[in-house]
Amino acid sequence: MKSLFRLTLFAAAALISVTAQARTILFVGNSFTQGAHSPVHAYRPDLVTDLNHDGIGGVPAVFKVLAGESGQDYTVTLETDGGKGLDFHYDSKRQLVDGRWDVVILQGLSTLDRKNPGDPTKHVEAAVQLAEMFHRSNPAVKVELVSTWSRADETYLSTGHWYGKPIEAMALDLRAASNLALARSRDISGVIPVGEAWNRAIRARVADANPYDGVPFGQVDLWTYDQFHASQFGYYLEALVIFGKVTGVDPRSFGPHERAADDLGISPAVTTALQKIAYEQLQAGR
Repeated sequence: MKSLFRLTLFAAAALISVTAQARTILFVGNSFTQGAHSPVHAYRPDLVTDLNHDGIGGVPAVFKVLAGESGQDYTVTLETDGGKGLDFHYDSKRQLVDGRWDVVILQGLSTLDRKNPGDPTKHVEAAVQLAEMFHRSNPAVKVELVSTWSRADETYLSTGHWYGKPIEAMALDLRAASNLALARSRDISGVIPVGEAWNRAIRARVADANPYDGVPFGQVDLWTYDQFHASQFGYYLEALVIFGKVTGVDPRSFGPHERAADDLGISPAVTTALQKIAYEQLQAGR
């Protein structure tokens, strides 16, 4: 009888422990968080809470699946609006997102400023304002900035702001902008190097550098048909880097038959290659 009582207490304690470890994570962003123009956009919306009620799963849903596979309990929420920067979310949506979160992922406009591409001023100011707001609600919150990828259309087309520069340049400029925000705010925990992971995948010839001249056999196109947004390969890499940065879990631990990758039609060989790229970028400390 005593043994049964002790066993019941142990089970109850274990349940309380698991519940206590459940964490909340909020994704704030635009189409790059939504997984626009790819199967990721409509992926498992049942797993997440979309504050705008658009029925989007996106990168947050992939994160949720990865968390479940690794035995971690995250309640995942997103607030996204296509084509918008962080200034929009602060000016128009802050009452919707203001609250006590354990982790917040902020992803800004791909060109930083629509009217002045490459100018980090608005991005930095809004990131600092949002981080300060989230910190007031929870001083222990972890706020991370996602530094996104180089756009092929902005690099290879003559109308692009980064035209004539190497494909890596735009991603590095976006990283520099987020570094500025990090330096100016004690409420921002770090920068998630998604764009640099794309650069690494291109250098390793896992991914094609220029989709306008065709994609070599054995490589993947990280961009989708508009050469602007990501394909399922690009968004999967984004999710892996975010997940690894937030949780500290080695992305390679999922292996070739990871569930979300399989759902999205990514081959086992490409799945492990992208996991390796994510791991290496996170290990590089950038």
